[in-house]
Amino acid sequence: MTINDSLKKVWEFLKADTWQSWIVSIILVIIIIKFIFFPFLSLVTGTKLPLVVVESCSMYHESDFDSWWSQNSAWYESHGINKSDFLSYKLKNGLNKGDIVIVLGSKNHSIGDIIIFSSETRYPLIHRLISLSPLATKGDNNPSQINGLETDIAKEQVLGKAVGRIPALGWIKLIFFEFSKPKEQRGFCR
Repeated sequence: MTINDSLKKVWEFLKADTWQSWIVSIILVIIIIKFIFFPFLSLVTGTKLPLVVVESCSMYHESDFDSWWSQNSAWYESHGINKSDFLSYKLKNGLNKGDIVIVLGSKNHSIGDIIIFSSETRYPLIHRLISLSPLATKGDNNPSQINGLETDIAKEQVLGKAVGRIPALGWIKLIFFEFSKPKEQRGFCR
């Protein structure tokens, strides 16, 4: 039996509509994603976290930009960020829980960039840069900064910056972990 014949047999097995072929197919998909797709994506994007699922409502905008700004402008303006500045930011309308964020590794940051950085918590944080010296962030939906976590961030903690988002697709992952969160953190943002 040649290699070509063996590959044809494997292909026919995978195409068959049996529970065994389904299990093998799922295992193969997991292996391909974990050991080929993500390492390749990490290499291309320059970060160990090329795709990140938004797990909280800290970057959520519950309304259109103008309404959101009228409710939140006082904090930003007191920190030297005006409406025209904010309108020029990438992802100015925030992020929703369940969005997948596309991340690029970057050493160059600007005020308004959404960065992903490691923190003392069990998972990285995704917040907007509000200061470059020292590096400091704030979640768009947080009334103020989280003391100690978002101020004086070391450059080594920065894993990359958000360059785009895929809406809602991250719920495929989140649905498995939602019930382990405190009740007030479960579900969609309100």
